[in-house]
Amino acid sequence: MEECLRIFNESTCVKMEDRGRKARQPPKEEKVEDKEQLGLTTLFPGQKRRISHLTKQGKESEPVRRGLGPPTRFPTAQEVCYRRAQQAQRESASWLQAAQQPAEKPTSIHISVPGEKRRIAHVPNPCLAAGTKRTLPASSSQPPNGLEPGSQLLKTRTLSGMASKTTSTVTPKRVAHSPSLQSLKKPIIPKEFGGKVPTVIRQRYLNLFIEECLKFCPSNQEAIEKALNEEKVAYDRSPSKNIYLNVAVNTLKKLRGLVPSTVPGLSKTSGRRVVSHEAVLGGKLAAKTSFSLNRPSSPRVEDLKGAALYDRLKEYLLTEDQLKENGYPFPHPKRPGGAVIFTAEEKLPKDSSCRVCCRCGTEYLVSPSGRCVRDEECYYHWGRLRRNRVAGGWETQYMCCSAAIGSTGCQVAKQHVQDGRKENLEGFMKTFDKELPEDAHPGIYALDCEMSYTTYGLELTRVTVVDTDMQVVYDTFVKPDNEIVDYNTRFSGVTEADLADTSISLRDVQAVLLSMFSADTILIGHSLESDLLALKVIHSTVVDTSVLFPHRLGLPYKRSLRNLMADYLRQIIQDNVDGHSSSEDASACMHLVIWKIREDAKTKR
Repeated sequence: MEECLRIFNESTCVKMEDRGRKARQPPKEEKVEDKEQLGLTTLFPGQKRRISHLTKQGKESEPVRRGLGPPTRFPTAQEVCYRRAQQAQRESASWLQAAQQPAEKPTSIHISVPGEKRRIAHVPNPCLAAGTKRTLPASSSQPPNGLEPGSQLLKTRTLSGMASKTTSTVTPKRVAHSPSLQSLKKPIIPKEFGGKVPTVIRQRYLNLFIEECLKFCPSNQEAIEKALNEEKVAYDRSPSKNIYLNVAVNTLKKLRGLVPSTVPGLSKTSGRRVVSHEAVLGGKLAAKTSFSLNRPSSPRVEDLKGAALYDRLKEYLLTEDQLKENGYPFPHPKRPGGAVIFTAEEKLPKDSSCRVCCRCGTEYLVSPSGRCVRDEECYYHWGRLRRNRVAGGWETQYMCCSAAIGSTGCQVAKQHVQDGRKENLEGFMKTFDKELPEDAHPGIYALDCEMSYTTYGLELTRVTVVDTDMQVVYDTFVKPDNEIVDYNTRFSGVTEADLADTSISLRDVQAVLLSMFSADTILIGHSLESDLLALKVIHSTVVDTSVLFPHRLGLPYKRSLRNLMADYLRQIIQDNVDGHSSSEDASACMHLVIWKIREDAKTKR
């Protein structure tokens, strides 16, 4: 018992010591966990209780270490910049509000310790936000009770960078440019799937037409209607996008020419007098003095006619090699009246009753008279093949309907036909030399022919000859020797009514042309070998526009006359639904050659 009483007394003394020590410790800010509050460790006699290190008086105690928790994620650089910008905006807004309100006495006064530096923040100033800088009197380290009335606590307040970056209340608001025709509601061209001209291009030129029409039309509605009509006409006349662009440009020039001219020498926008480039180069003495340029004496291109034009055209004549490459007929060395073509492929003899259609490529049988044995329709594409760039390579399509190679034809004819001009090379006439006066020249003419399909093949149905003044000197319809099976009106423009009362034959035409031409007469045409084969005339003094303006891929590719006129002369031809006109094509060839001579003369000066 005595031993148990002794142990009880010792434990009581130890607990009293612990209570006194805990009373002397400063109160903890954080609570201790429940297990540590309830459970007290019993100390044995002589055992010391472990006590945590106490911080010094006047310093904060270290935070109590807890168990391992999730790692603290520090903000990124973007988050830090964003928070700083947000804080700067809030402070700037509060400072601006404080600056607008009347200055009030500070409610709390900070008493600075002697020798301590006071931190002063920059406060935005409304005057500085407007673009002016202002320096305010500096405050001393004395208590604020000693400040003079009207003085401020800050040394300087500038807002050169902060106000422009953190707030937008002072800077003027940017106003977007307003279009001139904002109130006018322009018509929109409906989208057309698979159209020959993209809708975006049509809409752009329609807007340009409207802007030009508004300058001279009395009302907006009339201007819109005129612009729509002009755009529709340009679209109907154009079979492709390139032709549409040329027609649209010409239409735009025409509309700009209808705008009434203003006062000469004044600009519409600034009202200042426009100074020409020549006046700038001439200087002040340009208005008082005159000068002239001495150029080498050479005939003007505009005055080139007759013999002078004939001499110029000699430079563009086709050589013998070019004539052979392009399939021009030459006299046969053994057969009188026969012709030979050096590009014609030698074909093995075959059955005379079997022919190949030149439009669809189908073989068909004919009777001894040339008529088809069976009534079979011909499905063909009348347009040429054209390669277009597509995703992943190139694709070859027909220009008439944009169909791929091997597709069914878009046109239907009653029967199959053949060309036949290079198969029967008999009955040809050659131009001969003629004596001319000293002051005369052999002559310059443009020639074009139209053909139709007969039981024999393609035969002449119309011929037109034009001189250098674009005047038609010979134009007549020709009745073929064989029966016509297809008038080919889409390209020839010849109808059944045109040949109803015609009695002129191919021999009559040859007689007239041989009397007009000589061996030295220059004939101008586009793919003139085709016309000479139809006329059955051999002539070697020619200027061919298909050779003068070659295709970029070379032979056998050739550019069409329609595209040449559109690209170089900005003129649209062959846009008549009734077919081509031989007089129009002949005049176009003459225009192209004369234009070529003028352009080359500019570079040779």
